[in-house]
Amino acid sequence: MGSLMATNLLKAGYAVTAFDLVPAALNAAKAAGATLAASPRAAAEHAEVVITMTPAAAHVKTVYLSERFI
Repeated sequence: MGSLMATNLLKAGYAVTAFDLVPAALNAAKAAGATLAASPRAAAEHAEVVITMTPAAAHVKTVYLSERFI
């Protein structure tokens, strides 16, 4: 779902900075025109809006609360 949303935003002319743990997802985002980030923090650092797409609530908590991604 995240890649489809990112692609639609890019097609609509929005700038998208993407981060993903899956290299294939990053490659697809880059091919669609997204700027890639090295971490969730880097992706959100200068954003006006942040959209998080993860499989489950536990993953959201990890993205926003884990020192791993800071």
